[in-house]
Amino acid sequence: MTGRRQDDPTGTSLEQRVPHPLLQPPDLLAQRRLRDPQPDGSAPEVQFLSQNGERVELMQRELRTVHRHRDMTERRAILSGSTFEEQIGYARAVVDGDWVHVSGTTGFDYATMTISADVVEQAEQCLRNIGTALTEAGCTFADVVRVRYLLPDRADFEPCWPTLRRHFGEIRPAATMLVCGLSDPRMRIEIEVYARIRGAIPA
Repeated sequence: MTGRRQDDPTGTSLEQRVPHPLLQPPDLLAQRRLRDPQPDGSAPEVQFLSQNGERVELMQRELRTVHRHRDMTERRAILSGSTFEEQIGYARAVVDGDWVHVSGTTGFDYATMTISADVVEQAEQCLRNIGTALTEAGCTFADVVRVRYLLPDRADFEPCWPTLRRHFGEIRPAATMLVCGLSDPRMRIEIEVYARIRGAIPA
């Protein structure tokens, strides 16, 4: 393809007149086709549909990539029903593109707003709450890339290790443990995670 139509009196190349098809809205995108890049590394060729609606097949991979890219640029908040989220003004998790940011999560059962006095039971409930948020975000613990543990008493951390290892031992995310005060004296551990939805946009 030379980039010039024989019946085009202007002599203007298609590359000069046609923006890149991935920048077009879906209805215009459907009227164009991406071909494979040229061996010399030049840009893919672009072809218009004829006026009578000539059928042009659009490669599925390019179309899927465009729509998924648009979807993955959206920001979405996930709420758990915790009264803290309403009172303070935050979300249990935020999905931003292919990243999932889960807020610091404590051992409250958000359905009853009750909390165990045992630190290990609190850790297990933290992870149940986090797992629910990850599921709603479209991922799992296997997608977690970083975890932070916050505890008022460093002596409470080691008893939680078996519980934490069951969830993270295979995936080995980056991790940090901090000793600090929490907002309620009943809270003995808080866990925060970051995850990335894998395979969100094809390469």
